[in-house]
Amino acid sequence: MNKKISSFEDLIIWQRAQKLAKRIYLLAEQNAFVKKDFSFKDQLKRASLSVSDNIAEGFDYNNNADFYRYLRIAKGSCGEVRNKLLFLQEMDFYDNMNINEIKNETFELGKQIGCLMQKVREKYKKPRNP
Repeated sequence: MNKKISSFEDLIIWQRAQKLAKRIYLLAEQNAFVKKDFSFKDQLKRASLSVSDNIAEGFDYNNNADFYRYLRIAKGSCGEVRNKLLFLQEMDFYDNMNINEIKNETFELGKQIGCLMQKVREKYKKPRNP
């Protein structure tokens, strides 16, 4: 039986996005390069938190067109985080195993957001009965 979604906290993608942000925050504190590069560290952390922020904000508009728009931004933020992780990996600043795991997490979360986007778009594109 499906549980009724009554708040953004009920969304699995929001829950996963929160866990991703936590992992990124912890990761950002573990590496000497990232700790010293305040701009990079700040942008990485902001992008990771942007995913759940936009899911929450879009959901609370209670409007499918707005929710879709904010899901697009959240999906883009997943890509931004993954891009920054790829950069760290390319520069050999982190253990590849850890980076690959988090990178895969961002990819899977982005796919899940994309699936929800399709469902939301179908709802707001349906013709309304007069």
